[in-house]
Amino acid sequence: MDFCIKQPETDKEFEEYYHLRWKLLRAPWNQPEGSEIDDIEAQCFHIMAVMMNEDKKDKVIGVARLQFNTDSKAQIRYMAVAKEQERKGVGRKLMNAMESYARSTMCKHIVLDAREPAVAFYQKLGYRLIEKSYLLFGEIQHFRMQKEL
Repeated sequence: MDFCIKQPETDKEFEEYYHLRWKLLRAPWNQPEGSEIDDIEAQCFHIMAVMMNEDKKDKVIGVARLQFNTDSKAQIRYMAVAKEQERKGVGRKLMNAMESYARSTMCKHIVLDAREPAVAFYQKLGYRLIEKSYLLFGEIQHFRMQKEL
């Protein structure tokens, strides 16, 4: 499988980026399309994994966002990889791209709130489990994690 990591640039790319974000992170809990977008999107760094198909119809298979909470602390949010693309290096490459970007801005720490099934993935990438954070939609337990850059 060939895929690349890139920033969405065109309206169409952003539309596909947000649609996958909604489909993976909101739709399974009957949340309306549009609920995957918040009021600070324009201030954030967006990244996506795109699978290149032979028919020239690229497909977004992973998404993530980096927001800057302070000059030295960034937060990863809305990280998701299409189910059929899990365990193929997509998530790791998205994380590497976000960490590289954070380092380029002189950021010193990254935090994230991982869903329980994803905690081990982030630990493999060097994130420390800090504490239980919040329960989304009354059923999805999240855990605060942090990594020093």
